[in-house]
Amino acid sequence: MFRSRSKEEKAPTGKVTADLSKTPRDPQAPKGRPTPKRSDAQTQRRRASSGTPTDRKEAAKRQREARRADMARQREALASGDERYLPVRDKGPVRRYVRDFVDSRFCIAEYFLPLAVIILILSVIQVQNIQNISLLLWLGVIVLIVVDSIGLGFRLRKQLAERFPDTPKRGAVAYGLMRTLQMRRLRLPKPQVKRGERP
Repeated sequence: MFRSRSKEEKAPTGKVTADLSKTPRDPQAPKGRPTPKRSDAQTQRRRASSGTPTDRKEAAKRQREARRADMARQREALASGDERYLPVRDKGPVRRYVRDFVDSRFCIAEYFLPLAVIILILSVIQVQNIQNISLLLWLGVIVLIVVDSIGLGFRLRKQLAERFPDTPKRGAVAYGLMRTLQMRRLRLPKPQVKRGERP
């Protein structure tokens, strides 16, 4: 008697669970978890759609890769002169004109490093006359560089005032003078004009 009743009870419960799984969930019934705040839900949706990394390691990795790609683009731009990817200090028509103005001229300052090495070697030699000559050469080179830089600065300032009257030119002359201190083949961005060519 008990056995038959237990068998009858087991069968309907299986049918009931199967029926419950097929029936749609009542919207008013609890779902077993709290409803997220609107701001949290929007943040999660934005992250899912934009592909933003969820953990710090992934974010740092992506940032490193982006920085590496930017640096590679800047190196290529410095070699080719492409304005789009140049560093901020080299961007703009004023800076481009300053570079071309400096690169089209012969400057004594660009030979400062090789001359300094030669003078240093001469000053090490333990002969009084050679040491005196090296000292005079050192003074002569410094005077020539200062005079050449002053003349270049005046000419550059005058040309910038004529060509770019309404454009801000702050730091442009100093930028040009710093460029003269680098040897022509080592300058970045690479020179785009030949010597003697009008910029």
